Order: sequence, then structure tokens, then C-alpha cells
Amino acid sequence: MNNFSIGLRNLARNRRRSAVTVLAIAVGFAAVLLFAGYTHNVYAGLQAQAIHGELLGHLTITKHGLETAGRLNPAKFLFSAVDLERARAAIGTYPHVARIAPRLLLYGLASNGRASTIFLGEGVDPQDMAVLRGPRMAEVSGALDPRRPNGVTLSQGLANILHLKAGAGAAMLVSTLEGQANALDVDVIDTFSTGNAATNDKFAFVPLALAQGLYDAEGYADRITVVLDDVDRTGEARGALSASLAQAGFDVDVRTWEELSVFYRQVRGLFDMIFAFIFAIVFIVVVMSVANAMSMSVVERTREIGTLRAIGLRRRGVVRLFAAEALLLVAIGCVAGLLLTLAARAGINAADITYVPPNSTDPVPLTVGFDVRRCLQITLLMCVLGVVATLFPARNAARQPIINALGHV
Repeated sequence: MNNFSIGLRNLARNRRRSAVTVLAIAVGFAAVLLFAGYTHNVYAGLQAQAIHGELLGHLTITKHGLETAGRLNPAKFLFSAVDLERARAAIGTYPHVARIAPRLLLYGLASNGRASTIFLGEGVDPQDMAVLRGPRMAEVSGALDPRRPNGVTLSQGLANILHLKAGAGAAMLVSTLEGQANALDVDVIDTFSTGNAATNDKFAFVPLALAQGLYDAEGYADRITVVLDDVDRTGEARGALSASLAQAGFDVDVRTWEELSVFYRQVRGLFDMIFAFIFAIVFIVVVMSVANAMSMSVVERTREIGTLRAIGLRRRGVVRLFAAEALLLVAIGCVAGLLLTLAARAGINAADITYVPPNSTDPVPLTVGFDVRRCLQITLLMCVLGVVATLFPARNAARQPIINALGHV
């Protein structure tokens, strides 16, 4: 006996009830899938922003203890020129490294000659910066110019505070490693938006050689950023580089872009929690809809069940019949939900909707992707729960005495 063929006919008996149940499943499935597609795009955008926008690269290598004691004794935790050469050789043993970029963080005062304000600077070689930004950000403002050794780029908020524009002159004052004040004249070659309201009024990019000159630390760097040829190799590369650097005699911390990007982790955690909440609501609706539809179907077909039992169908056969019917009901609902998702996704993406996300300064487009992995997981889980929801009424019907079932009115 073909349970699915019979189940399809049974669903067609009461088209209205079956259609309402399929609609409830389809709408819930589409809602979850659309949100999954939206978060999929958000995660991809946050990943690109962290790796290329924040210039975190894929891995960051620092001497162990820099985060805890580095500000009290920064010289102790810097990589010297000799250290950098040894580290490059150790890192180069991993075949998937695309770029090795020494970096130097600096703090101080930026001045336009009349007023001053604090700044947070990032010393990076202009050519390394071009690789870190990636091809997608090649045309975005804020890049350093290798032909301008004294050229710096300022965040838009910082430039506005000091009334500085591209082409203007400024001065930067910092404390050297020995604690002495040191200042250099710089040229503002461009301004940019950090995309983060917390840093857009204090951030600056400075050529690495200029940052080293300000700190009176020629050849030194406080960390090494590693760019890989594939982001999916980040975990593998972390283990390999940790082993290589330890073998070379370095006591270092190797951290991934995800560990360093607090904003990425917080947003992902928030969206994962929202997704789980919506997921739970939809599953409750699906289970209740399927259970209600199948319970009513079992009650209406009690005499039919008794007849099937009387001609030799076993109890497990009755359960399988209703399980197949529930599975078909959920599967049809998921297919309808998938079509509804694709239609809604096309409409949303074509609407060109933009919004300003939290802690950001620029509007971003609202787009919905398609998360294949979550789509398969949701479909499988909904089918399983739909079948489970019908087992209880089906088993109760199958356990009724045949005579009672045949006499049911």
C-alpha cells in the first residue's frame, strides 16, 4: 500500500482545512527563511567590514601580555626589526598567507595650529593597507598614499572638529617610548568614515614609518596582521601559525578577526537570539496547526480506521498512514513557503530600501539573501516535528478496539 498516495488523497478530501494548514505552515516557513536570509547578508557584511573595513585582516599576532601590561611598558611588548624578520620567516611557512603587515598603534593629540583634540592613530604601510582593504574598498576614501610619507587620513568627525580638509596641514603630538614629547607636521590627504559613531571623531591612519618616527621606534611594530587567501582557512591558519611561531621562539597570542571584532560578536549574538525566538514561535504554530488538522482527520475517519483494521491493517500501518499524510502536509507547506520566500525576497531587494543600523554613521541597503544551510535545516526540522505532532492522535486511533471504531458515529 502506497501511504503517500493515499495520504495525498486524504488531504484532498477536505481541501479547505488542508489549504488553511498549508498556508499557516507556508507563512511561518517564509518568515523564518526571510529572516535567515537577512541575517545571512548582515553577517557577510559585518565580516567584510571587520576584515577589510576595520583592517583587522584574518589573524593578528601580538606578544603575550600586550593587552594587560603593554600600556605600562610598551617597549617590552614590541616586535623589533629583527623580530619582524624572524616572524615573517615563521609565518611564511604556511602556504595560504597572502600578506604580512606590521602595525603600530599610537595615541596623542592632533592640532590644526589653533586647537587640539585627542586622536587614535593606526600606523600601517600604505601598500599593506591597500591589500588589507581588499578590492571592494579600493575606491573608498581613506587610503594612504605611498608617495606621501607625511600624508595621513583623518576620520570625518576628527577632521570636522579641527576644521581640516584634504590638502590642509596639521601636527601630531605623542609621547615616545621613553616618555618624551614628540611632534611632527603632517599633511591631510583624505578623510573617511569609520562607519562607527564611537570612533568617527578620533581615528586616523598614519604611514607606518611616520608612526615609528613619532614614537622614536624605527623598525618596531606592536602587532602583525596576516591576510589569508581564504577566510575559511582562518581557524586552520591560527593553529599552524601558533605552532610555527612557538617553534621559532616567540611567546605570542594569535587571534582571529572574529575575536577582535566586538561589534561583530555582539550583533551576531543578538540576531541569533532573535532568530531562535522567531523560530520557536513558528514551530509552535506549525505543530499546533498540524496536530489540529490531523486530530480532526482522525476523529472524522474513525470508522474508516476500524474498517482498515478489520481487513488486516496493523496498528503500526495506521500510524504510518497518518504520519505520511502529516509529512505530505508539511512538505507542501514548505514548498509553498519557499515560493513565497523567493517572491518576497525579490520584491524586498528590488525596493532599494536603506536604513542606518545602530552604532553606524552611514545608511546601508536592506537586502535579503538565501541561506541554503538553514533552509535545509528548517525544512527537515519542520517535517520531523509535523510527523511527531500527528503520532499521538494516530496511535490513540490505532489502539481503539475494532468494534468500537466501526460503531463510531
